[in-house]
Amino acid sequence: MADYKAPLQEIRFVMNEVFDAPSLWASMPRLADRVDPDTADAIVEEAGKVTTNVIAPLNREGDEQGCQWNNGEVTTPEGFREAYQTIVEGGWNGLGGNPDFGGMGMPKTLVVQFEEMLQASNMALGLAPMLTAGACLALDAHGSEALKEKYLPNLYSGVWSGSMDLTEPHCGTDLGIMRTRAEPQGDGSYRLTGTKIFITWGEHDMAENIVHFVLAKLPDAPKGPKGISLFLVPKFLVNDDGSLGERNEFSCGSLEKKMGIKGSATCVMNFDGAKGWLVGEENKGLAAMFTMMNYERLGVGIQGLAAAEASLQSAREYAFERTQSRAPTGARNPDKAADPLVVHPDVRRMLLTMKGYVEGGRAFSTYVGQWLDIAKFSDNDDDRKKAEGLVALLTPVAKAFLTDRGFDMCVVGQQVFGGHGYIREWGQEQLVRDARITQIYEGANGIQALDLMARKVVGSQGKLYELFAEDMAAFIEEEQANPALEPFLSPLAAALERLSDVTDQVLEQAKDDPDAPGAASADYTNLFGMTALAFMWAKIVVAAAPKAEGDSSGFYSGKLKTAQFYFQRMLPQAVALAESVRSGSGSMMKHADNEF
Repeated sequence: MADYKAPLQEIRFVMNEVFDAPSLWASMPRLADRVDPDTADAIVEEAGKVTTNVIAPLNREGDEQGCQWNNGEVTTPEGFREAYQTIVEGGWNGLGGNPDFGGMGMPKTLVVQFEEMLQASNMALGLAPMLTAGACLALDAHGSEALKEKYLPNLYSGVWSGSMDLTEPHCGTDLGIMRTRAEPQGDGSYRLTGTKIFITWGEHDMAENIVHFVLAKLPDAPKGPKGISLFLVPKFLVNDDGSLGERNEFSCGSLEKKMGIKGSATCVMNFDGAKGWLVGEENKGLAAMFTMMNYERLGVGIQGLAAAEASLQSAREYAFERTQSRAPTGARNPDKAADPLVVHPDVRRMLLTMKGYVEGGRAFSTYVGQWLDIAKFSDNDDDRKKAEGLVALLTPVAKAFLTDRGFDMCVVGQQVFGGHGYIREWGQEQLVRDARITQIYEGANGIQALDLMARKVVGSQGKLYELFAEDMAAFIEEEQANPALEPFLSPLAAALERLSDVTDQVLEQAKDDPDAPGAASADYTNLFGMTALAFMWAKIVVAAAPKAEGDSSGFYSGKLKTAQFYFQRMLPQAVALAESVRSGSGSMMKHADNEF
């Protein structure tokens, strides 16, 4: 198994050369004095060292040992506590956090690079800072000043960690039917009672305190999702001087026995009159929680990308080392018994497919990060409004498409290994098991696809989609005279036209058929993702082409050849997806119950 190595050259290329992030940061006064190219590069360099040398070596043992539950207490795998302390000491928990409360305030285009490295090195451990960062985001956006002052500094530092408590045994996506209750106490606090399941890092021994963000209903709450409130519920109550007080009235009832990410604690949490405080307004908890959820959804999309990167690294190394048969054109290594796997066309197909999704996906996550930065830091109202619309549109694509392809690429990597990919010692089967959850949690991918199609596209009557189409069309127009893009612009324009045409057809179908958005959603999301990655690969060509000629390293010239592979061998799949969407809901919905 290849040891994970942070792909620093790839990350710097995307951030600095494809998107020129430093120029974007310099253009926004609220970022210009906070981050410069040298600072960003130092952060990337140090992140590479920490994830490669400290976090990644624990991945295998974390999976082997798992977390242990004993009478409500959870013990993490060997080395996790020390590695978490390294994360804390480096300030990584607060990398993108509000500087007013101890965060570093770094832009998302930089933060997503660290997130990829962290999740690729050890997804189970990486979930802890990921959830804490999301919790901080919700508290910073919706909490009272008193709550922010009391909790954010220790959350950003990582001395305390955060957890998100939504799901209950009888409800997941349909949170409106939850049963957890919150009783007001007359002093500004509430008592929460109920059970939550699937709570990642709900209990552990790595931080001094764990701050839970819990969805619950007040006694007089309206029925359904409009009656949900969000509460901050710490494991240990916090005294006025900031010290920790008595243990709160809740506990971890058990750990889930699960398929993957075994190094993380997935908890059943029992709240028995636990003391908590309202975050945001009464009955507006979903809006507050979705601030956190939308962050997590991009983060989970990055987990899919990260798993694919780890799979590519392992499969690539194996393909060059493992000898098997001869090349179709004759022996490459006549002095040896066989040639390496990489000489075979089908092995190359698998490796290049992985490169197409990984490198295109990295560009796409950075593209979304760019719009998040504009939405947060721009002083131009029009730019900020456009960015907010694009983030809303692209978040479900990032979550669903990157995780679907991430899992697929772990399986493809496993196939490169052949039988050894099915054997524990090579690590590839762990990647397959770990990546599978990314398609399920933080809103299953079917829900993400429905959100994209029904809420974002149909719900806006295509207005949000037009923002993306306009950005892509502007790029095509701007690059008409670029000779490096001559082989790519025509198929790229055709891909945009295809996606726009299909979008218009679903909008028309939805007028008379309420099932149309749901029937189209999964294939439409994949069509959107394939088209978006074609856009990203065209951007990559623009950045790589000037340095490709005479490139002895193969880095830039390889980018042009991988772009060609994507456009010729991968993008054509979009044609079939478009035809599937155009067919409407008929063949899907006309079965009677007894015909399944």
